[in-house]
Amino acid sequence: MGQAGAICAGAWRKRSTCPRRPRRPGCRYAVDRALRDDLAFTVVEPLTEQEIRAAFVNCSKGEAKRLHVPRDLAGQPWDDLDFLGWRDPQAPDRAYLVADLGEGPVAIKLRCPAPVPGQKRANMCSICLTSHVGGVTLMVAPRTGKAGQQGNSVGAYICGDLACPLYTRGKKFTSSSTRLQERLTLEEKVERNNANLAVFLSKVTA
Repeated sequence: MGQAGAICAGAWRKRSTCPRRPRRPGCRYAVDRALRDDLAFTVVEPLTEQEIRAAFVNCSKGEAKRLHVPRDLAGQPWDDLDFLGWRDPQAPDRAYLVADLGEGPVAIKLRCPAPVPGQKRANMCSICLTSHVGGVTLMVAPRTGKAGQQGNSVGAYICGDLACPLYTRGKKFTSSSTRLQERLTLEEKVERNNANLAVFLSKVTA
């Protein structure tokens, strides 16, 4: 399974108790950073609206100030979230994701194509490996820096509701979703999710 497999096979590491370091402007996350102990993360810490807006790396500051952020941040199940993801209720083709890779929160905007009516095919999420019939969406993130200015982007198939952490922990179910029968522990599944997410974010910020 490559990078994800290497992390999955390793011992479970608890979230670091060291104080969060501020994110460096323009910081790029290399894939191998997911292997460092100080970047191992289990749940994202509760974030404020200001922290989320300041964390966006692939849009302008003006756009980050205007985009939709969930109003019920205090009510989010933070203890079960490896990342916080949400769809824009006023713009179905937009979604957002914020995670903490150890150097402070990093948020990205995503574009989502409109769902195909009557789609019956099951697809698997590339982050949590949950399969959904019509519930997995190709989400495309503009790349940061010069690559993004030239129109380059990175895509990944992700659960359409961005609830990967809840599916993994068995906290959310749908009639069309299925999980692989595996011998991995929950901790190992979470580590794999985090590794897959780190790989995706590294491509966005490369």
